[in-house]
Amino acid sequence: MTVQTPGGVRARMPEPPVSEHEARGTSGWTALVIGLALIGGGIALAAAEKTTAAKWTAAGLLVIGVLALSGLTAVSPGQARVLSLFGRYTGSVRSTGLRFVNPFTKRRRVSTRIRNHETAILKVNDADGNPIDMAAVVVWQVADTAQAVYAVDDFVKFVAIQTETAVRHIAGNYPYDARHDERLSLRQNAEEITSKLSEEISDRVVAAGVHVIESRITRLSYAPEIAQSMLRRQQADAVVAARQRLVEGAVGMVRMALDSIQDQGIVDLDEERKAAMVSNLLVVLCSDHATQPVVNTGSLY
Repeated sequence: MTVQTPGGVRARMPEPPVSEHEARGTSGWTALVIGLALIGGGIALAAAEKTTAAKWTAAGLLVIGVLALSGLTAVSPGQARVLSLFGRYTGSVRSTGLRFVNPFTKRRRVSTRIRNHETAILKVNDADGNPIDMAAVVVWQVADTAQAVYAVDDFVKFVAIQTETAVRHIAGNYPYDARHDERLSLRQNAEEITSKLSEEISDRVVAAGVHVIESRITRLSYAPEIAQSMLRRQQADAVVAARQRLVEGAVGMVRMALDSIQDQGIVDLDEERKAAMVSNLLVVLCSDHATQPVVNTGSLY
């Protein structure tokens, strides 16, 4: 089984040795009644008859009754039983209730309920080499009970390790912040990154018969040692963006004011006076502090 990862590297997963199929079995209530009847009949026969033939017959009834009862297995909702006979997989029982199977089979209980796994906070390097803290939660369920039992040693531990591996791999292929680039980033493209994370986890655990329902990033931040520096960089970017927006608006307002004065013929301004007016308006509109007016009682110059 070959898996395509986001970085282009193909991970090779071995083919699972078996696949789930339904085991042969019947309702357990009939076997329960027959088993109790055989045991009761054997006890009664042994008590009533003292001959050798009667004793052997009673012993046979008791053995058959015990085997009938030992083949009973109760299956609760959200659980399954994986059956094997002398090391060979014979099927899985998903039907709930009391079931009767071959009494010589080994029955292993497997939960098919929906489960959550949350990774620890992992310190990894993003695509730019910046250390970040990242954690994720994955919602999963056993889809193939045979593969979950026979393809891996411990499918719960397998899901945990492969989830952590996928989180580290995804974090190393994308930057934390693209800084206006065309690349996908962990912070700005959360939905796309989450989708890729789910795909990679699914590809990694499919060999264990596990189906990934959903995965989400629950923690994403710069590592403490660079958090202050990155915060100052983000603040600087925000200040630059705000200043750029402010200057663009101020230039538009100045242009509108000059056009309005010229259209209405309020005053005839030469190029020098226009430059002075533009300078004053830009200072007023772009200043961080309130401007102090200066009253000129003399000439314009």
